[in-house]
Amino acid sequence: MAVDADDVTKQMYKAKLVARDEHIKESWVKAMEVRLVREELEKCRKGEGSNAMENCRWLAEKYTQMLQDNKIKGYKTIERP
Repeated sequence: MAVDADDVTKQMYKAKLVARDEHIKESWVKAMEVRLVREELEKCRKGEGSNAMENCRWLAEKYTQMLQDNKIKGYKTIERP
């Protein structure tokens, strides 16, 4: 059975679309995690009042680190050579 070049191209294209969709899903999950941490930080700040700088510091540091690490990148940025 001969393998057609068009079949190979279609398979590569389908694989690329699946990988693209998976990447987009993962980046949105990370973005939602950042949102949850931000909401918890806001709750902590409201609950702690004047002691928020001390007691919520770890949450603020986690939030800033997640903002740096979990930026949403479009699929075009990743597919460029």
